Amino acid sequence: MSYLVAQRTHEIGIRVAVGAGRRDILGMVLNHGMRLCLVGMVIGTIGALALSRVLASQLFGVTATDMPTYTIVILTLTGVAAAACYFPAQRAARVDPMVALRYE
Repeated sequence: MSYLVAQRTHEIGIRVAVGAGRRDILGMVLNHGMRLCLVGMVIGTIGALALSRVLASQLFGVTATDMPTYTIVILTLTGVAAAACYFPAQRAARVDPMVALRYE
């Protein structure tokens, strides 16, 4: 996300110069990042459920489709993804339009 924000510095500067507020920029970056997270979570969950039969013989004391485990993993990874999106979004929201327009 940090790399994505760095690549879009010029665009973010234009948005701020035109009148976008800090909340708009913050929301734009968070929305994009969390959509990527959601797609990854769906694909990962489907893959994990598909491979659960293969891994069932390797597990001890837990079923292959243990929903509390899936829920905890999904919530933890979502929290990490939200933090990974929030900090670059904060930096993007503080972009000075004149500096961003001169960038590159």
